[in-house]
Amino acid sequence: MSELIDVPRGLTGVVAAETTIGDVDGEAGVYHYRGIPAVDLARERTFEDVWHLLVVGELPDATARASFLARVAEASAHPAVAGVVETVVAHVGDPLTALRAAWPLLASARGTRPLYDLDEGARLDDAIAFAAVAPRVIAAAARGADAGPTGSGLTPTGSVVADYLTALTGSRPDAGHERALTAYLIAAMDHGFNASTFTARVIASTGADMAACLTGALGALSGPLHGGAPARALESLDRAGEDPEPWIRSELAAGRRLMGFGHAVYRTTDPRSALLRDIAEGFGGPRVAHALTFQQAAERLLAAHKPDRPLHANVEFYAAVVMEECGIPPEMFTPTFALARTVGWTAHVLEQARDPKIIRPSARYVGRPLS
Repeated sequence: MSELIDVPRGLTGVVAAETTIGDVDGEAGVYHYRGIPAVDLARERTFEDVWHLLVVGELPDATARASFLARVAEASAHPAVAGVVETVVAHVGDPLTALRAAWPLLASARGTRPLYDLDEGARLDDAIAFAAVAPRVIAAAARGADAGPTGSGLTPTGSVVADYLTALTGSRPDAGHERALTAYLIAAMDHGFNASTFTARVIASTGADMAACLTGALGALSGPLHGGAPARALESLDRAGEDPEPWIRSELAAGRRLMGFGHAVYRTTDPRSALLRDIAEGFGGPRVAHALTFQQAAERLLAAHKPDRPLHANVEFYAAVVMEECGIPPEMFTPTFALARTVGWTAHVLEQARDPKIIRPSARYVGRPLS
């Protein structure tokens, strides 16, 4: 038997593949998409522009943007989509579960073939098609079986973010809320080889179809330690009360984790958290003031509790505040995160599909010896 290589728990620091999609520098506290700072993209570009950047490889000019928007609209309006949405919404109430059910059903209805059997153009078609239906399915599941084209019964505008907010709140968002959610979604599209992205790539390495890759990734995202933290962070704000320090002290003394603080990669301020904090401060109000007070107390107490491990507010903490300000209910925080991350997953699936080598690590057996 060949000699096994010892690796850290959780594969921390292990390089599993090469990528041109983006990079995260946890020591410097920066990350980028294809060489462009992700925070800059979140502040300045549209959701659709960055979607194009990740899956096509470059930011679009006016012509490419129009073409891409047309492809997204066509995919969302595919004849099979309406029936799939109606079916899953009628039988599944939870938006994440609805999306996990919708992708395989849509794959069957579309006759989707394995990535292994497709050329690059056909793979991109599938990437756009399955990502395009995500906001429609999520919004429809949130609003009910009688939801319209964007989950609200209102006419689509051509903006994923505006239509999604309309679907959830029942009214068109103002420019400030649309921009705020756009920034969050762009900031959340991709972030290295996190658990869900790695899951998508493992499945893609088998040559499976796009729906299988995305469904597996979504299963990983549904875990509380991955995509479920924003709602739990907001719950912490509610439970802590006006003076959060006693509650935080009791949580740390009990050995419980503070949701919304600490990150597997960042050893300094999470740039996504800084971005969303700025946006939240722009909204103002008592909820934001409370969040700022909670963050200050939490970081100070965490520094004393674990002096050897820097623990700062991460993206989930202020994501919860921003999404709440935009009118998104807590139960829709993780589905909204999934909407953003779907774009990143498709980019990674496309990249992994170009590599013919299946991902197949080994395990070190530590059980009873062979008798």
